[in-house]
Amino acid sequence: MTTESSGDSDRQQSPQDEQEPVVVRDRRRIDPQTGEPRAATEQGQVAESMSGTLDEELAKVGEGAAAEEAPEAEDGADAELRKQVDELTEDLKRVTAEYANYRRRTERDRESVVNAAKASVAGDLLTVLDDLERADSHGDLTGAFKAVADKLVGSLNNAGLVAFGAEGDEFDPSVHEAVQHTTSSEVSGPTVTTVMRRGYRFGDRVLRPAMVAVTDHEPEAAAPPESGAETGEDTAQ
Repeated sequence: MTTESSGDSDRQQSPQDEQEPVVVRDRRRIDPQTGEPRAATEQGQVAESMSGTLDEELAKVGEGAAAEEAPEAEDGADAELRKQVDELTEDLKRVTAEYANYRRRTERDRESVVNAAKASVAGDLLTVLDDLERADSHGDLTGAFKAVADKLVGSLNNAGLVAFGAEGDEFDPSVHEAVQHTTSSEVSGPTVTTVMRRGYRFGDRVLRPAMVAVTDHEPEAAAPPESGAETGEDTAQ
């Protein structure tokens, strides 16, 4: 009797009586049986799990922020790099221009020094050229002496020496030195009629003016009036 009643009672239990077992977690840090600290409690494990999850979330947020800031940082770096390149380009252009100007000045100064040295040497040889010209006019410049003289004159001309002053030239006080002066109706203005010493220039520099005689224009004298009218009157009387 008793056994059957117990069986019927067990079969007649409602589903409400079948509840989940209650789980009790011992979170005490000291083991009550041994009295020693526990190596790791469940609370610590949960905290560690929550801490790891929080770190992961923070890492994701940081990666997103870094991803958003990366293009801006790259744009800023590119702008700074372009600015530096522009500054260096301007510096290079300025240095190149200054070097070009310096090279032109140096070349101009060098040419000036060379021309001055040539002009100085040519100026010292002008008296020799005068002697050669006088010898040639007297017929004494012949043979080997003439060949040497022609080479000397040719070398000076190639270096830049130019002779000037010839009969018939218009008188120019900047290159002619007038030592004689006459007048004539055959010229229209001041004209070089005699060259006593030839002048020379080297480039734009006049080494020596030409010594010349100048003839100025003089109008012709008026013809005396004819006396034909007076003769006619006398004949009529």
